[in-house]
Amino acid sequence: MTQDFNDITTIPVSRLSANQSYSFSLKLSDEARAEMAKTLDLLALKKPSLIGTLKPHGADDWLLQARLGATVQQACVITLAPVSARIEESVERLFVRIMPSFDDLEEDAEVEMPEDDRAEPLENTINLADVFREALSLALPPYPRAEGASLESAVFTEEGKAALTDEDTKPFAGLAALKAKLQDPES
Repeated sequence: MTQDFNDITTIPVSRLSANQSYSFSLKLSDEARAEMAKTLDLLALKKPSLIGTLKPHGADDWLLQARLGATVQQACVITLAPVSARIEESVERLFVRIMPSFDDLEEDAEVEMPEDDRAEPLENTINLADVFREALSLALPPYPRAEGASLESAVFTEEGKAALTDEDTKPFAGLAALKAKLQDPES
């Protein structure tokens, strides 16, 4: 049996029954979408969607499986021109009632990481907006580039002085110049 949580941002865990699955769809208000775009340093966030299921996993845990979709606009890392990208990702999270606590460990203690990297603590609500934000931030292109944008060399210096170039800053550029000077007796 499946129950629906449509057009919401949070699912109250108290409303979940351990013997059924739930389908959900995320609904972000215009304000929430604008705030999320600002938080993720996006110029625009359009068509955000997170649609999936929430299923019981063991006695107390919940498995979230979803499909994330969004059209984002970022600033080009070279020209700052807007760069659009469509993101489609699978998202999976395991909300676990009992998470290991590392609060009382000594500073130099070794800790073995849990095998399941999808695990997150189960709280009173499952915040779909937080799941969406985290998954989207991981899926964003790290260095968006506008088509045809390339990094050119720029040279800046005071008037009347020789400009320092990329070649001059290489570790052996100074040694090569010194060697050339020593080999040319007329210098």
